[in-house]
Amino acid sequence: MTRVMHVPLRLDPFLLYLIAVVAAASVVPAQGRVAGAVGILADLAIAVLFFLQGAKLSRSAIVQGVGNWRLHGLVLGSTYLLFPALGLALLAGLRGAGNPLIVAGLLYLTLLPSTVQSSIAFTAIARGNVAAAVCSASLSNLIGIFLTPLLVGLLLRTGGGAAVSSWQAVESILLQLLAPFLAGHLLRPVIGGFVERHRKLLQPVDRGSILLVVYSAFSAAVVNGIWRRVGGVDLLAVVVLSAILLGGVMGANLLVARLARLPREDAIVLLFCGSKKSLVSGVPMAGALFAPAQVGLIVLPLMIFHQLQLFLCAALAGRYRQQAEQRDAVAVPRSDAEIAEASARTGLPIPEACRAGVTANLALLERHAATLRGTTVA
Repeated sequence: MTRVMHVPLRLDPFLLYLIAVVAAASVVPAQGRVAGAVGILADLAIAVLFFLQGAKLSRSAIVQGVGNWRLHGLVLGSTYLLFPALGLALLAGLRGAGNPLIVAGLLYLTLLPSTVQSSIAFTAIARGNVAAAVCSASLSNLIGIFLTPLLVGLLLRTGGGAAVSSWQAVESILLQLLAPFLAGHLLRPVIGGFVERHRKLLQPVDRGSILLVVYSAFSAAVVNGIWRRVGGVDLLAVVVLSAILLGGVMGANLLVARLARLPREDAIVLLFCGSKKSLVSGVPMAGALFAPAQVGLIVLPLMIFHQLQLFLCAALAGRYRQQAEQRDAVAVPRSDAEIAEASARTGLPIPEACRAGVTANLALLERHAATLRGTTVA
């Protein structure tokens, strides 16, 4: 019997770190000169973060998967069309209800690019098209640096009715996010090997940057009375609405994959890359696009959505992997040796005169099975 690998659901330790940072900012918020120093450190940390993101981007993997434009178009459509449409529907349904900045935060998260690392990781676990996932997720992030601020300026306004995007905010994003990203990618031939060899050592830099930005954002929010405006009902509502949003997008992506008759491997890419939203991109962008006092509330739905997507995607990736292993366990015998072994195991002898016909029929059967599964025969 084939051993089936299960991917357990577990709490991401990063969520605990986020909760601890929010608690620290609530008890000891950065104020005055300290807040200014923390803000400068956060800006520098984000520049380093995007520099490393650029250095990690593999050109060879992108070239390998770039030709599947149909799939990439579907992923981008889910990220920048389907998600914003559902976000606008939520905004219309919640108009006048709840905290306006939290409602704006729900719409904001729908305008963000997809994740990179976790989308690729879950695609690999589920036995999907990893090269296409690398290309789709990377393309989504590159486009998002330009498109997300534009969508925010067009679709999202704060509770006071003022536009949240400006040329100054776009300039900040270009200088703080895009410039370091491009610098890291251009230097990949020099530092790429070091970055690949020390991914685990550099991970604290990634997460530490986000935690520093979250502390800075929530410090400003606490000083401006965030916890006097947000209660348990608001948090529960964000959890429920985030779950509805995530489930709706995933269900739509599964339906689109079936209607488009995507191969199983590509359908997995659409499911995972097209339903994720990036905390790594979202938190720094919020700092550039919104007033400091608003950022804490704006990114609150994103932090909750981030954990929900990790839970659900881990469960789905484990299920897809289990299905793939079960499918491999009942593979059709193809070579003469495999056919002879199956014949001996089942006690069904194959006359020599029938052997060529049995081999041809089994090959035809495997092709039909692959067609029904939406895969290809190697």
